[in-house]
Amino acid sequence: MAIGLVAAEAPNFAGEYADRKFLNGQAVFQMSLEPSGDTVSVWFGAANNDGSGAAPEAEGTGKVSGKGVLAFKWKDSFKNSGTGRVTRAGDDIIVSMKTARVSDPRCLAFYGRKMRLKPVKKKEE
Repeated sequence: MAIGLVAAEAPNFAGEYADRKFLNGQAVFQMSLEPSGDTVSVWFGAANNDGSGAAPEAEGTGKVSGKGVLAFKWKDSFKNSGTGRVTRAGDDIIVSMKTARVSDPRCLAFYGRKMRLKPVKKKEE
């Protein structure tokens, strides 16, 4: 049964995650992770609750390392770009991002370190 053990060691990042009280309750940050083969598609978006400022949406792709870390590259709707890392913390994920290219600095507040996102609960129909 070693095959089952190998599969269990790699964390499953698939799902939708959010922090609805991001930036001390002033914003929302959402992320979606969708594995396909050995790559993971990443989408995230953020917005201030009062509708002010920039509301970037971004996408990218990455791979999970042998240490269980998802490393990805991203580009947002404001032409900012960078890299990120995702690790598991129980059911939650911890996201850290670095901006490599800044085209619109209004988005930078959303791209931080050690952001804890919780799984989004699906509403049953």
